[in-house]
Amino acid sequence: MSADLLSLRMLVISGARPERDLWRQGAGLASVPIEIVEADAARAACARLARGGIDIVILDSALTDCASVAKAARAAAPGPFVVAAAPANNVAAGRVEGADGVIAKPATVEEARDQVERCIRVRLPTRVLIVDDSGTMRSIVRKILSGCRYALEVSEAEEGIAALTQMKTGNFDMVFVDYNMPGLNGIETLSEIKRENPRVAVVMMTSTVDDAIADRAHAAGAAAFLKKPFFPKDIDAVLERFFGLNVQGR
Repeated sequence: MSADLLSLRMLVISGARPERDLWRQGAGLASVPIEIVEADAARAACARLARGGIDIVILDSALTDCASVAKAARAAAPGPFVVAAAPANNVAAGRVEGADGVIAKPATVEEARDQVERCIRVRLPTRVLIVDDSGTMRSIVRKILSGCRYALEVSEAEEGIAALTQMKTGNFDMVFVDYNMPGLNGIETLSEIKRENPRVAVVMMTSTVDDAIADRAHAAGAAAFLKKPFFPKDIDAVLERFFGLNVQGR
């Protein structure tokens, strides 16, 4: 965790006190100090959000008028990251319009701690490297990433060797790499990245119509595969999986 991140304030919104207590206990075990603020209804939550100072919102997806809470969060300054919490057996149905992601409600203190840690992670700077020999494509990906709500620090490389050089000097968390590049192609670059930095999530991009490339990319350790042309929602889905804030994010 970043030494600069001293504490966070999390607003937990649920009509069930046991659920709020579980989130509070989980936050007490988190790796950074978390101040928990509670609300048992949308109206109270909106009033608290209007006062500002909230970093993360945990919103029970079963709560009445969730959309108003998400709207209030968007109007707050600075805007908090909003995560809907849904029943573990039906997380897919727990998406809330305006929320940034969805997670399963915890059943134990340990699960609550893990979910809190997942929420903390989205507030920490994440270093991203875009590798593509096309300056236009690098600009497109950078623009999409700059428009998302995650704290991303974005760098660029024109080809595989330059990317590997940057990987040795920079602590990157995620790499978007094109398949068709001079010198090392995307699969070769991916393989080298994973050999040297197994923890780094690598996303393969290509305009080539060949399903075998996707299979090779996944076999080499790619976290995701993007077929050009792709759209902001496609990168949003990749980021949600990376941060564990989607229906598969357990």
